[in-house]
Amino acid sequence: MNEILFFGENQYPIFLENEPEKIRKPIQFKFENENENENEKQIKQISTVTVGFQNEAILTIEGNVFAKGEDINPENPNKFINISSLIEDTNDRIIQDIVSGALAIYLLTSNQNVYGIGSNEFCQLGFDSETLPKTEKPILIMKNVSKIFSSHYSFHVFLLNSNQELFGCGDNIYGQIGLGKSRREEEEKVQKLTKIQNIPKGKIIDIQSGFHHSIMLIEDEEENQNPKRKLYSCGDYRYNGLGKNKDTYEFTEIKSSLFENDNIILDFSVGNTYTLILTSNSKLIGFGHNYWNQLVIGNTEYQLIPIQIELPKLRFNEDISNYHISCGYRKSFLYYSPPFSNLEEDLIKLFRRKEFCNISFKTENGEIISAHKLILKYRLNQNQYEKLQEIISKKSIKESNQIFEMIYSNRIINPKLYSEIKEIINSNEKIEETMKRIYLNENENENEKDFIIERKEKQYKFPKLILIMRSELYRGMFLSVTNDTSNKVTDYSELSNKSFQIFEYWIYSNQIKDEIEITKEIINEIKIGIDYFQLNQTNPNLFDLLIKKFNN
Repeated sequence: MNEILFFGENQYPIFLENEPEKIRKPIQFKFENENENENEKQIKQISTVTVGFQNEAILTIEGNVFAKGEDINPENPNKFINISSLIEDTNDRIIQDIVSGALAIYLLTSNQNVYGIGSNEFCQLGFDSETLPKTEKPILIMKNVSKIFSSHYSFHVFLLNSNQELFGCGDNIYGQIGLGKSRREEEEKVQKLTKIQNIPKGKIIDIQSGFHHSIMLIEDEEENQNPKRKLYSCGDYRYNGLGKNKDTYEFTEIKSSLFENDNIILDFSVGNTYTLILTSNSKLIGFGHNYWNQLVIGNTEYQLIPIQIELPKLRFNEDISNYHISCGYRKSFLYYSPPFSNLEEDLIKLFRRKEFCNISFKTENGEIISAHKLILKYRLNQNQYEKLQEIISKKSIKESNQIFEMIYSNRIINPKLYSEIKEIINSNEKIEETMKRIYLNENENENEKDFIIERKEKQYKFPKLILIMRSELYRGMFLSVTNDTSNKVTDYSELSNKSFQIFEYWIYSNQIKDEIEITKEIINEIKIGIDYFQLNQTNPNLFDLLIKKFNN
């Protein structure tokens, strides 16, 4: 089960019962209260959480959406309800993505259809607000959608279709939808989804919205050149982060000498009334409303055009691409978040390497697709190969590949396919428990030990999957695209028998055998071995367990 930490304003709606209006320290919200309602009991595997001005929504890994809010559930705004189950077309009830606007929630289904629920006061659901002021169940807004763009304080929404055509509706009093007309020529509310013309050339990477403005990031790959990223804005300039000194009614480029040719826009974020940008030259650039000193420039003056913000010396400046920006209502964060080694991605790599595949499946066209038996043994409930074969036999090779990627990663790539396989996937058992089960069951494990570690005159056989999970050394060795190490034998004769037994048992079980006596000499050997094997330490890690056992 996943976990949510909550802090901030605890009203409109109330997120945590029996807590004050302002939560000053993160509080765990575990959906395990005695009085939790039936919907909360179903929120066990969380995929996405979104927050609007007066709503919250949670997307589960199964594709269900649970939400609360005054405009979502007027009778009881502080209780979660399953809004995806209210969609009239039962074939559209598997949800792929969710986005919260200020007063509405948008759902993208596995069939690429978008539904909206909540307030339609500003026509942000794409209908006349006089005939449909609000809706208490999701209504279809648009089909063939690839992405939704809105924000926590936005009363308008953008929808991008698979042909890179952009549509918008909702509040447009300041021209923030970018339709190209001034507010004197334009209705204040765009009632129906309207195609936005004159979109700049290139691929739309992201659109972020403030209260009365919008910012678009475009990637344009010019001939014989690397892709260039440019920012475009529209809306009101006076209190908002347009990066210009006049109102703009269609998306036009934000130009500044700060955006040099060798400056790549790595990340940007839009607050309620301001914008921050991070470039590859470690420049932090900002513009917009600054009454609360959101731009940290030493005064509270508005900044209509981009200015550079002085940064302290960054600890990881050489790794600037892994810094990110997050803007809120009146505060901002610049944080370092490097990519972590992803075991699931490595499992997918193994799946695509023929030398690691030892079980085959036949697709609907008779094509053969192979997989690693031990990985499936880890991922499937009670080794349900026959059920998986039945599913694969009715799928194309493309769908079969997607199914295996979802099994390996436990991540929804295709919600419609996931609904067919979710009953046979084991997503609850911990890696450590699986390893211990494999290790202690010698009969099951015998045919899966496919890598030899030689010590003096004795050989130990390990499944490559286990070593990949536990050791960066073996992960790099087995996933190398240049070296064939399938029959490699390694000699670790310098380790004592007791030290090697500790390594062997811990690699499978994340535990230390009770009968082994720990000495200072063993601790020193293990410390060296941890560095040599480049062990992926979990909590509790091997060295801490040894010290604790030694002290006891």
